[in-house]
Amino acid sequence: MKKIILVTVVPIFISAAPIDGFLQQLEAQAKKENLNFSGFSAKRGEQIFTSKHIGKRGKKISCTSCHTGDLKATGENIFTGKKIKPLSPKANPKRLQNLKKVKKWLRRNFKDVYKREGTAQEKGDVLLYILKN
Repeated sequence: MKKIILVTVVPIFISAAPIDGFLQQLEAQAKKENLNFSGFSAKRGEQIFTSKHIGKRGKKISCTSCHTGDLKATGENIFTGKKIKPLSPKANPKRLQNLKKVKKWLRRNFKDVYKREGTAQEKGDVLLYILKN
């Protein structure tokens, strides 16, 4: 008589992406900054991303000035002429994988467009908008 051995394979899931943990950190920070915080919004993120402000060098700019209105398209820095790979992870799978770079560029780009660092809610809203596009 042959014995049959059944092996059960249990999949182990690691965080879907490094950005998920960062969004959780931003959510905790946003709750501290605003007691009425009720979650991130891609719609608010789109408004932040597309609205124009007198930014760096006194020029009226928005995030779309460099990244274009199509997050799946290649952009170009309006100050340096440097090409910018698509912002959408759907078009550029490497995008939003390096948290150090994500934090650096969020900080720098908010300062360029808004002349200040973004709040945790603003950063989370923009990231959610980018992830959905």
